[in-house]
Amino acid sequence: MFTLRFDMRAPHFGAPPTDLYAATLDMCEWAETRGAVVAVLSEHHATDDAHLPAPQILASAIAARTTHLAILLAAVPITLWDPVRLAEEISVLDIISKGRVSYAFGIGHRAEEYDHFGVALSKRGERADEALALLRRLLRGRPVECSGRRIHVTPEPATAGGPPMFVAGGTKAAARRAAKYGLGFISQTESPGLKEFYESECRANGHEPGVTQFPAAGVPTAVFVADNIDAAWDELGPYLLHDAVTAASYRHGEDSVASISRADSVGAMRQSQGPYRILTIPEAAAYIRAGRPLPLLPLCGGIPPDLAWPYLERAVMATERA
Repeated sequence: MFTLRFDMRAPHFGAPPTDLYAATLDMCEWAETRGAVVAVLSEHHATDDAHLPAPQILASAIAARTTHLAILLAAVPITLWDPVRLAEEISVLDIISKGRVSYAFGIGHRAEEYDHFGVALSKRGERADEALALLRRLLRGRPVECSGRRIHVTPEPATAGGPPMFVAGGTKAAARRAAKYGLGFISQTESPGLKEFYESECRANGHEPGVTQFPAAGVPTAVFVADNIDAAWDELGPYLLHDAVTAASYRHGEDSVASISRADSVGAMRQSQGPYRILTIPEAAAYIRAGRPLPLLPLCGGIPPDLAWPYLERAVMATERA
């Protein structure tokens, strides 16, 4: 049992995007019959390493190559989207995937992305509330009157009312936003009391609490399975370090996010036993037996597909032994 995450980073020393995108489709098709439970696609814009900017297009391609693999887009910065256009894309993708794609909406945290789209960073909370409110109405398949406009999103999604949606974040503001609109909540932090706060806010807004996901202390977020740990760190280290350093640079000193590592060298990353881990097959099998899916990031930091495939295959071997 494992999850797949694809960010599509393609630094200059890694594989080119053409190879990475082709491998992503092949890996998803191969993995869905071998223990994969979900493919997670993230979204960023205007990055130096070509991070995935259009997850819905990639999700559509994955959906066309698979039959039952769940797909989660996390996190989609709803503040950077036109909610009408977003509703149309969600509806069509829901039809193509037969309801297999779900969404976690965030507000973004990179000023560069707001500049890229010409959107005011200072208005992101207000903009997120307005977009979520309108998006929820548009996905019901009926005409909507908004600011003197008549908006009618067609075709309506295959899933009544639209696919599953969450709010992603690690703050009370994010939890409050999820509760206000009756959405599930995916937290990026272990903040004490945040789950209880979300649940109380849901009930205060007349909703039963939705599905929640919180990180567990000490649990990795990017795992690789190897025969030889030392050789694997030598082989994968530069790619993992690029991913870690780049992701951390987006957070400007924020260390509460579970997936962030502040390691500045491969050695420090290995020694820290933080979010990036390399396990043996027996260790990975034991991890799964403990009730947790292996969180795989097969093409992390632009790992060439020929290098990445054996690690994915060993993860499947661990699943079979668990």
